Amino acid sequence: MQAVILAAGKGTRMFPLTKDKPKILIEINGKPFLYYVLENLKKAGITELAIVVNYHKEKIEEYIRAHKLKITIITQPEAKGTGDALRQAKYFCGREDFIVMNGDNLYSVEDLKTVQKKDELCYIVGKEMEEWQKYGVLVTTKDQYLVKIIEKPKEFVGKMINVGLYKCTSDIWRAVENIGLSPRGEYELTDAIGLLAKEHKVKVLRLQNYWLDLGCKEDILTIEKFLRGLKSS
Repeated sequence: MQAVILAAGKGTRMFPLTKDKPKILIEINGKPFLYYVLENLKKAGITELAIVVNYHKEKIEEYIRAHKLKITIITQPEAKGTGDALRQAKYFCGREDFIVMNGDNLYSVEDLKTVQKKDELCYIVGKEMEEWQKYGVLVTTKDQYLVKIIEKPKEFVGKMINVGLYKCTSDIWRAVENIGLSPRGEYELTDAIGLLAKEHKVKVLRLQNYWLDLGCKEDILTIEKFLRGLKSS
């Protein structure tokens, strides 16, 4: 199965670390975060990869060339959101099923394997969190079909939050063409997933192992400590 990594954002919460490079090249234990993302994808059996880039894309291109990696670089002309970023990868994916993930998130090999479902449905991975107010919350039926995604709800609707890992079918291309701008002025991948949920075409998978989010500078030490623990175990 193919994988598309979304890595076009500016990483503003990481400034000044991202002043001269994209967030996925921030070093974690002496290696770029992207290194760990690619290693886990490789261990999960995914070797056909594309990265959607924009901000400091030349730095990502340099890294890929220097390490002789077989990865397709796809440029998002303007930073218009994750839905627009994915739209740029349509010709790379064709009619095949594929995984899509945020480049600043690291998922376990186990979860990357689990999400590779070979059926006609799309999947979104979720995790129960006590601090659900900070995330997009997944509302599901009893048999785990996605009903809708509520972004940062003010009232309790559930604890299962979106961790940004998806398996998509070619249905996603129709969906991303039919979304409008979100309140923050972007085309959101979650809005496209929401359209397919209305057609009963999306199921939720529970996270099996770990998910590490490189969201802000404070996350760096946490991730470094976690990865050192994995290496020593």
